[in-house]
Amino acid sequence: MTSAQLQSLFVQKGCKKLYAKQLAKNDNSKNQVYFAGAVETLNILPSQQIYAENTSKGPSFKALLNFGWLLDSGQVTPAPHAKLILYSQYPEIRFSGFLLSSKGSPSALMAPRPSSGHRRPGTVERQFVDRILFLGVTTDRKVIGYLAAGNSEIAVEFRAKANATTLAVFTEVPLPSIVVPAEARALLLKELGRISRLGWIDSKQLGANGNLLPCNAPQCGGFTLEAELGIPKNSNAEPDFLGWEIKQYAVDNLESIESSKAITLMTPEPNGGFYRNNSIAAFIRKFGYADKNGKPDRLNFGGRHFAGRKCGATGLTMHLVGYNIEKHQITDADGSVALTNDDGELAASWSFQKIFEHWSHKHARAAYVPSVCRRDPARQYHYGHTVRLAEVTDPLRLLKALASGSVYYDPGIKLEQASTQKPTHKKRSQFRVASRAIRTLYEKTESVEV
Repeated sequence: MTSAQLQSLFVQKGCKKLYAKQLAKNDNSKNQVYFAGAVETLNILPSQQIYAENTSKGPSFKALLNFGWLLDSGQVTPAPHAKLILYSQYPEIRFSGFLLSSKGSPSALMAPRPSSGHRRPGTVERQFVDRILFLGVTTDRKVIGYLAAGNSEIAVEFRAKANATTLAVFTEVPLPSIVVPAEARALLLKELGRISRLGWIDSKQLGANGNLLPCNAPQCGGFTLEAELGIPKNSNAEPDFLGWEIKQYAVDNLESIESSKAITLMTPEPNGGFYRNNSIAAFIRKFGYADKNGKPDRLNFGGRHFAGRKCGATGLTMHLVGYNIEKHQITDADGSVALTNDDGELAASWSFQKIFEHWSHKHARAAYVPSVCRRDPARQYHYGHTVRLAEVTDPLRLLKALASGSVYYDPGIKLEQASTQKPTHKKRSQFRVASRAIRTLYEKTESVEV
């Protein structure tokens, strides 16, 4: 099989991304496949579930993959136990369980190599040198693997190419009829430039059926930008535009794009504490407060909650339980981001595994787009001519940003008609970052004129 034939097979199986890694001699089923310190692999390969374990070697997190091996016949054989393991104390990622209960898997090439005194001679031994692992990702979050022997035509072709485009420990391999990373970046910047040059745009949103709808709410800046990019509201959990997550944020002046104004990063619901175990109405009545703008019969739960600092509005303090702030290291895999009152009562919490799952879905590449808004006579937005592109992140960077105060919890939760038998509520548990602090979350950020 040639490289071109292999790439065509990946496309036939629905892959939109293809990554490759040259394996070391110790990358095998016993030692696992080592992805070095590339914790951002969690953001590149989509997982089905993340769960935590405390082991004798320290805390670890396992991300289950919907994984299968691509065979030369074109069939895919499932590998139901495949997973990524994050050893957070190092930190590093390893690929494990990829042969167990997988009929037709490349077990011979992934078995531990014999000691030097019992090496396989000649051609058989050369199969193990510089093996290439290919990993394709489909739109429905499956991962498909193919292992090329070191002396195969595919491996020889791969090593002969420049392979300049890399992400974490991987090389991104272009697929036929699929937009390659460099093209995706160029297309994104072209579209953002077009949108910026439109000037003032009426506020709107794109429905799931493709119809444009009016929008008149504070979050319409993001919906309007997404509508211009052809992204429906409530679209899937994948990145918005050709592998890029689009983040709009408000500024006072389009010439000053690094402001103290906040950008919402994610909105996971708490999975622990009083919030999880009781109704939302009971939570707001217990930990909320009367609306400070005088709106009658309304209770709010809001305010910026920073790690280690008591929030004046709610009286709650956010803690990173199971995380050593000085060493920036997880000490307990069952830890959490927790809100407690002065008596130590747990109001709400997000387990580390929940935080990891949310941050791992869409944030490998992100474009941060500034905007200004006007409301006279109707709500309109104008998007900036300078945008910021951010790449390479991982959940440990997020925890570090929470510990430093760069990222904070800033909910927008309310209970209206609170004294009636049928009050109405709104849930919005959002983690936010100041515009000028987004560089703390990524290895690489750059400002680009569009």
